[in-house]
Amino acid sequence: MTGDLFVDATLPDGTRVKSSLQLIYEAASEKTFDAWCAQCGLDPLAVGDVVAELCSHGKRAAVDLHRGVAQHTNGFYNVLAWYTVNALLGNFDWQGGLSALKTYGYDGSKGGPFDLSGTPGKLTAFGISMIRHGVDYAATTLFSGYPARRNWYPLASDVYEEIVPSLGDAYPYPIKALFLYMGAPTYSLPAGHTNIEILRDVEKLPLFIASDILVGPTSLYADYIFPDLSYLERWEFQGSHPNMNLKVEPVRQPVIAPIPESCAVFGEKQPISLESLLLGLAEELGLPAFGPDGFGPGAPLVRMDDFYLRCVANVAAGAAPDGSASAPAADASELALFSRARRHLPATVYDEVRWRRIVGEDLWPKVVHVLNRGGRYQDFSAMEKAAPRLPNPYGKLLCLYQEKTAKQRYSGTGKHYRGHACCAALADYHGHPLDDLARGADLHLITHRVISATKSRTISNYWLRPLMPENAVLINPQDARRLDLRDGDAVKVVSSTNPAGAWPLGKDRDKPMIGRVQLTETIRPGVVSFALGFGHWATGSEDAVIDGEVIPGDPRRASGLHANAAMWVDPALKNTCLLDPVGGSVSFYDTRIRLEKAPAGSLPPLRGRPARA
Repeated sequence: MTGDLFVDATLPDGTRVKSSLQLIYEAASEKTFDAWCAQCGLDPLAVGDVVAELCSHGKRAAVDLHRGVAQHTNGFYNVLAWYTVNALLGNFDWQGGLSALKTYGYDGSKGGPFDLSGTPGKLTAFGISMIRHGVDYAATTLFSGYPARRNWYPLASDVYEEIVPSLGDAYPYPIKALFLYMGAPTYSLPAGHTNIEILRDVEKLPLFIASDILVGPTSLYADYIFPDLSYLERWEFQGSHPNMNLKVEPVRQPVIAPIPESCAVFGEKQPISLESLLLGLAEELGLPAFGPDGFGPGAPLVRMDDFYLRCVANVAAGAAPDGSASAPAADASELALFSRARRHLPATVYDEVRWRRIVGEDLWPKVVHVLNRGGRYQDFSAMEKAAPRLPNPYGKLLCLYQEKTAKQRYSGTGKHYRGHACCAALADYHGHPLDDLARGADLHLITHRVISATKSRTISNYWLRPLMPENAVLINPQDARRLDLRDGDAVKVVSSTNPAGAWPLGKDRDKPMIGRVQLTETIRPGVVSFALGFGHWATGSEDAVIDGEVIPGDPRRASGLHANAAMWVDPALKNTCLLDPVGGSVSFYDTRIRLEKAPAGSLPPLRGRPARA
């Protein structure tokens, strides 16, 4: 096949057309190569060397990316630009290039002994979601011109930062209740403090229910907190990631006895958890698709085992109707090992007779094979057989120009999205630049994680805490000299949208964002960063009164700082962080801040280090 790659022409009927590569070329040519490098603060010679090395490997090299590229107001186009580089390299579905994730399906929707995706009496969602995803704003009865009150996301889903602010604005409608599970938006979101006032307002949110393993930084504001199970006590199907070239399905399963008490639901004694809470609500409300015939006549859904073990059976059986894609069956010794390894679990969690009955005797040995291995994993020999390609190819059309994107309008301005890779300017929801927010702020704030504090709840792990008792504000020595800061000095993090430098926690209670500076050459001049997972105001860091009893807090859990509240609030929306209007991501890396010296005694001295005079 031959053709012109770069096309800028007019058809006989007068229609102006350009090819995808022409559009990308024009976007790349908006500046010279040296000017692009200067904008990024990079040496053109170094960039040229990287480009030459990348291209020298052909399809065996790839550009991989994650948060650093995506978490900006222009994140969608940043990601699209890098994926365009991969497409031009032609590396999709080649070993060394990009791949698509592939999992052993657990819901049976594409084959397997149990179809769990369409149970009898299943209720379906209707109307527009609170986050307004998958819907064209202009096609709704709520359309009232541009800009819309809040953003609409016709191309995105799971827009986490929109949930609480949207209910606060009662847009697209007010709500009566919120159920929170395994989330802490007040802590985890940039400018997450904007959620606190809304969650505390009973006029905007009459009922707030949470399922949590502790009194967390968001569940703290709930009317009711129902206990849940930790990762060692629960079931979970982890899925995969595009960097996994082989077909997998990890299966997390209970390995310790539950800490929460037991309850009775549908006459079955079981641990208090999210699942038993949902089953209890279903029983009380008489919902279909639950109960003794939840999965059909004689197929109960009365406890979590009934669902999760069928999921494991689908993973073990595979999707082929003739059973040719099933996992091997465990032999007698492996079956015995399986039973011995679970003899410490109570009957509310593990009852072999009950488990065998749920999946059936024919599938039981295959289920044991999967559970003994913590999931199912394609043999590595598949890579050798498929070389130089990948064994599980994506094999679908890749578009350098995305027509479906270009057809949609941005609800903040009414303009069409650009359908190809480009350099989009940082902007607020109305498309205005962020220069006013940056005025007077001389440092760029970012975040990072350390291996001993990967999540907000790892602060409660006392085996990990001694490795890093508190975090710090990492700063380059050049900036420290300019600001007259020494290693260990206490500083407050302030920004244009949080000049007080504090978390407003409610009831006239604030938590200042004060931490120690740590000088390091590992961070670029002009940038500061802090490790996530520290600076708590809940999660057992302070006293809590439960049923009239004071549960003492541990101040070690409040150590360090959490500076997300310094991250910019969108000046157009006013109650949420800056966001990516196309892909739905949040802005973690666009905020500029100032560091102000904190008064002496703001922080206790670090053990073994004298305080600065």
